[in-house]
Amino acid sequence: MTRQGEGHHHGTDDGGTRQEGRRQQSAAEAWDEKYGSKPQIWSGKPNPQLVREGAGLRPGKALDLGCGEGADAIWLAQQGWTVTAVDISAVALERAARHEKDALDRESVHAGPDAIASRIHWEQCDLDEWQPAETYDLVSSQFLHGPQLVWQAPLRTAAAAVKPGGTLLIVGHHPHRLPPWGNHTAPEMFYTPAQLVQELGIESPGWQVEVNTTRDRVANGPDGQEAVIADTVLRATRLA
Repeated sequence: MTRQGEGHHHGTDDGGTRQEGRRQQSAAEAWDEKYGSKPQIWSGKPNPQLVREGAGLRPGKALDLGCGEGADAIWLAQQGWTVTAVDISAVALERAARHEKDALDRESVHAGPDAIASRIHWEQCDLDEWQPAETYDLVSSQFLHGPQLVWQAPLRTAAAAVKPGGTLLIVGHHPHRLPPWGNHTAPEMFYTPAQLVQELGIESPGWQVEVNTTRDRVANGPDGQEAVIADTVLRATRLA
């Protein structure tokens, strides 16, 4: 599961803005605490739906929303993508950059002087308000869930960041087939394929939906337990 990012705020004397700033700070601290609780939270492998849907795409510029410890961004870079990877947690981003360096060091052993330099820009930002400065050939959002995150706004940002001819790939937990572990008690945190299309306006003539489905898979919990869960998967091409 990957996460949202913390953002850039402008200080004012407005009480509401200060309260919003405190909420965002507490979210960043909560994720830092989570990532800091263990040397590694996630598997270190790229999300399976990203590999399945992204393997055949022509590399270009990619945006990875909620990059966590960096496995998806590193995989994309290894496929030839130039990646902007964003997340709320400074701890996660520091760990992701370390994982990238380890991957580059391993590659350099085999490639020698032809080793590929870093293709990833790591950025800490608040996806509730963040707006990217450019558009991308691929925008990937993998399991962008959190109790303090309303998913509609950042996923609309994701859709708007896809350039014409580019791909939007959104994967999340289906609300009716959730993992039995972790914080999955609030159904509004999750979405069905139909909800994604409706909320994001992914429809003709501006978009061509390539995949909009639910896929079962076996997932492993933090204590080694297994469960069959369902992923919501949306892949669409922006036409204009």
